[in-house]
Amino acid sequence: MKTRRRILVAECMQEISSFNPLQSGYENFHIDHGSAMLSQRGLNTSLGGALAVFEETALEPVLSIGARSGSAGLLSAAGWKRLSSEVLESITHHAASGVDGMYFSMHGAMAADGELDPEGYLLSAVRKLLGPDIPIVISLDLHGIMTDRMLRQINGVAIYHTYPHVDFGSTGERAARILHRLVTKKTRTAIARVVIPALVRGDELITKSGCYGELIREARRMEIDGTAMSAGIMIGNPFTDVPELCSQVIVATDGDGELAKAEALMLAREFWPRRHRMQGKLMSLERAIGQAVSIAGPVLFTDAADATSSGATGDSNLILKGLREAAYPKRVLAQIVDPRAAAAAHKAGVGASITVALGGAIDQQRFAPMQVTAKVRLLSDGQSRLETMKLGLDAGPTAVLQFDNFTVVVFSKTLSLFDRAMYYSNGLDPTDFDLIVVKSPHTEYHMYDGWVENNFNIDVPGATSANVKSLGHTICARPMYPLDEGAQFEPHAVLYCN
Repeated sequence: MKTRRRILVAECMQEISSFNPLQSGYENFHIDHGSAMLSQRGLNTSLGGALAVFEETALEPVLSIGARSGSAGLLSAAGWKRLSSEVLESITHHAASGVDGMYFSMHGAMAADGELDPEGYLLSAVRKLLGPDIPIVISLDLHGIMTDRMLRQINGVAIYHTYPHVDFGSTGERAARILHRLVTKKTRTAIARVVIPALVRGDELITKSGCYGELIREARRMEIDGTAMSAGIMIGNPFTDVPELCSQVIVATDGDGELAKAEALMLAREFWPRRHRMQGKLMSLERAIGQAVSIAGPVLFTDAADATSSGATGDSNLILKGLREAAYPKRVLAQIVDPRAAAAAHKAGVGASITVALGGAIDQQRFAPMQVTAKVRLLSDGQSRLETMKLGLDAGPTAVLQFDNFTVVVFSKTLSLFDRAMYYSNGLDPTDFDLIVVKSPHTEYHMYDGWVENNFNIDVPGATSANVKSLGHTICARPMYPLDEGAQFEPHAVLYCN
């Protein structure tokens, strides 16, 4: 009887903003060991998708460790030391009995104090452990930053193809099928990389409607028709200021290096002229408020500068201040991270009237607290689940405060706010309001854009501002568009054969 092939499985995911003043730590991560990782079975996550394929193809997953953090600030040196040690110890332990391949679920936009390429570090250590002949396949967010060190260790990669992201599970499935192919057919891969010196943001990155999506569909075509084993266009996270921050094309083939290079160069050449379109189109807060007053239907104010899903703090009150000072008359629904205000509300109880300083609890250089006298409408434990991925959310003690025409959900912890989950979980329906604030650059179309009259992308300061020139990059390679308007691009493909 043939022995089932054993696949070592690990996960380590975090996205950071280098411009968030608060470092993250080990405590930011949710850690699962061994069979506890099966909690993602059936979920729309990369690991969930991979597990389904392993079951279908009779590959035996050897579950080691899953470490997942919400987006945050730079990981502290102590946090990284503890996390990396725990991850590698678990992988070493589970690999000891022998494995035929490895799947590693990653994000790609991690960075730690003292280690600006954590994924490359982990993959280098794993390659040394497993040796040169065991295939390693990873999955990555298209906002990740693939590095030379990462590419030298891996045999295959699957990259998200959608933004806003909805293909978490299918990306894991693609990665697992690549690994199955490598394990069963002993294929040697050729991976081509073309680095593009451009940082991009804005509505043209929405893959369903933007020009970025046109190129992604070409990458998907390569995978579907068999031209490439995998293909993707990674736009990095402009807020992760690391040496290899960039946009880049990655094409992997079944050993045909010249084909991989040709297809990668084709996509890169088509991407470069579009960089001007792929920039954020921002509106001043004052103008947006003026227009919002004149619109009968509901409107969305996008606070992409304080996008917690991109690594910001979530404690910006700038839009609230602007609306209040302009005496905006209609019903406003907003969200903010402020552990002090949440604690005061929990201490006072539902129905109480409290005076608190709201906002500026974390990023005090950018945001000054605003004093409000509010009624405590609801208190909760801050637990919820993301709408698409169904992973748990933990905002800590949470309160719904109401003052004047404002209803604000106040969280104790920074958490991803790219859907409606935390509004719903606290008894609030965004459709009941005239103006809704969302701390995310984009959400899935049906969540807001499908029913609001207009979506205003507000130009205010923050750790994840689409005005990337304002952030102050000091580490990434230069020249880099749009940090340097005169940046030039001469396409060059680097080939990795593993």
